[in-house]
Amino acid sequence: MSLIQTIDLTKTYGTGETAVTALDHLNLTLHPGEFVAVMGPSGCGKSTLLHLVGGLDRPTAGRVLIDGADLSQLDDARLTELRRRKMGFVFQFFNLIPVLDATENAALPLTLDGVKSVEAKARAVAWLKKVGLENRLGNRPDQLSGGQQQRVAIARALVAEPALVLADEPTGNLDSRASEEIAALLRQVADDWGRAVLMVTHDPRLAAYADRIIFLKDGAIVDETRLNPNGGSEEARMVQTKVEAL
Repeated sequence: MSLIQTIDLTKTYGTGETAVTALDHLNLTLHPGEFVAVMGPSGCGKSTLLHLVGGLDRPTAGRVLIDGADLSQLDDARLTELRRRKMGFVFQFFNLIPVLDATENAALPLTLDGVKSVEAKARAVAWLKKVGLENRLGNRPDQLSGGQQQRVAIARALVAEPALVLADEPTGNLDSRASEEIAALLRQVADDWGRAVLMVTHDPRLAAYADRIIFLKDGAIVDETRLNPNGGSEEARMVQTKVEAL
């Protein structure tokens, strides 16, 4: 059974002659443990897709099913609960709270869900160790490099044991070395920890770590490519060629 299914997903902003269609009857399926990248030119609907799948916005038409649950049928309270327990989010700018240390930041989703502080921090520490930050548990964001901050954000995304991780340009704020490390970590999220990963990126090197790439243009899927995640630079060059052709 698929984890995510979008059915004729459509999002239009504005009305009448000024209306802009960001997504146009888009159909997409994502399975547990699958790593899918979404690419395309600016304004093609990449982030809109991520926001609709994540329940951060409502579609104009069509449906999003998460593990069989139709997001359009959920009220705000149930949607918030589903996001907190079934999804983890990773953003370009980390969105860490400056006054909290790495453990407290990673534990935040559990704390907000009512989990006792001791248990929340223990689970956060376990995930921070998994992402390679066992020596940075008590450091605040300003004491961490960009790559380390993004690792904290990934631990935070995984701490509630979600089925799905949504990543929006997760390396857009990092240098090339840190970007490669985060790409490999997201690959591990899918392979070793069995989470589905849906990632928006403009970076062919990062996209080449995925199982599959969806190419969008004008709100529609215009191409889909399956990859060998170990293909490295050769796969990245192929992805770059496809992006340039859009």
